[in-house]
Amino acid sequence: MSDLSTVIEVAGALSAAGGLGYAKARSPRVFWSLVGAPVARVRFSVTYRATMDVCGLTVQPSRLRAFMVRNVARRQDVQPVPPQVRRVRYSSTGMRATLRLPAGLEPADVSAASERLRHAWGVHSVHVVEVKPGFVELRMTGYDVLRRVKMPRRLPRNTTAGPLVVPVALREDGTAFVRDYQKVPHALTVGANQSGKSMYQRNLISGLAKLPVGLVGIDCKRGVEQRGYAPRLSALAIIPDEADGLLEALVREMEERFDLLSSHGVPDMWGLPAKVRPVPLVVLVDEVAELFLVAAKKDEERRDRMVMRMIRLAQMARAVGIFLEVCGQRFGSDLGKGATALRAQLTGRVVHRVNDKQTAEMALGDIAPEAVFAATTIPPDRPGVAVAGDSSGGWSRIRTPAMSPAQAVAVCHEFAHLTPHLAALAPFRPVVPAAPAPAVPLLKPRPVTE
Repeated sequence: MSDLSTVIEVAGALSAAGGLGYAKARSPRVFWSLVGAPVARVRFSVTYRATMDVCGLTVQPSRLRAFMVRNVARRQDVQPVPPQVRRVRYSSTGMRATLRLPAGLEPADVSAASERLRHAWGVHSVHVVEVKPGFVELRMTGYDVLRRVKMPRRLPRNTTAGPLVVPVALREDGTAFVRDYQKVPHALTVGANQSGKSMYQRNLISGLAKLPVGLVGIDCKRGVEQRGYAPRLSALAIIPDEADGLLEALVREMEERFDLLSSHGVPDMWGLPAKVRPVPLVVLVDEVAELFLVAAKKDEERRDRMVMRMIRLAQMARAVGIFLEVCGQRFGSDLGKGATALRAQLTGRVVHRVNDKQTAEMALGDIAPEAVFAATTIPPDRPGVAVAGDSSGGWSRIRTPAMSPAQAVAVCHEFAHLTPHLAALAPFRPVVPAAPAPAVPLLKPRPVTE
């Protein structure tokens, strides 16, 4: 009987170990919640002070603290002071600890030691975010959240839901990467073929389609990428001549909106009364190089007009609710006159895997030079992984969830009723194709019986 019970215990232990191993490989969220988080919490609590001391994140106490230790606590050994732990929270992807920094430490000191903290506490990554002066948050992830993207339900703490906020991808710290057009009005997305650039655009368009905004498409590859989004587009240009006319119409629309602002005495469209406020417009430019490159000298005048109009929109259109999303494989001064001036106005940058270092430097070198190396080391077997940065100098790795073209088209058909009709863009309104029919499963023929 004792032998049988021993066999049962051993079998149970092996089954439990096998189950945990399977969960770690196939369901890392479950493994982290059951095993990873408790172990990391104990390791964090037990080794916190020693780890901070070894990593050089302790400072000599103030004179008042030293006086209190010697005269009240009656201790002559006054030890260096580490950051004070104010709050520890858990999530399905990791753990967050809010620290109050003592005098003499700054967030950059903690950021410089993030790799050592990661190894000390046995977590996948440690990211340091300044919450407010004197406070930082350690965002620790228990596993590689970019391996299988699952978007969080909540937006980041410093982001509020609004009319122009779109969750697009997942950051490597487990939070959502959002496009907030009121904070970052214009953006540039670059990446090589098969890097996930189109997948990023599909997620962006699917999110925008659900909002009360107008979408304008410019796809000079005969509309192969954006024609399916026609039900949700207020205008679409698929050849350079159409793009020239559409950009001219957008400039006229911008000027009319500025006249409206002037008549009401407000600096931007958000100060207008709701009943007269125009609908925001997002201009989606796919493969921007097609607007710059010319095949003959006679086309140079048209190219110069289009580039100048895009620069005018990028410089002034934010106040009247017109925003640019520019996409391409490469975007630099080699495209021609005006490329550098346009790029300088595109404050948001998303760089997928690129074919050369120069492309990453063109997109990120002027806003976050340290992110260039991260963009050049994106592996080819992870489509959708990118480096996102902005003019503040901050950057992070992101990955968009997989989305097929059919799924994005279906979203545009579902929310086609939100498409605004604008008189200035009416000549460029695309022909709406019929909604895709739902897939009908094939029935197996019944066997013939005699």
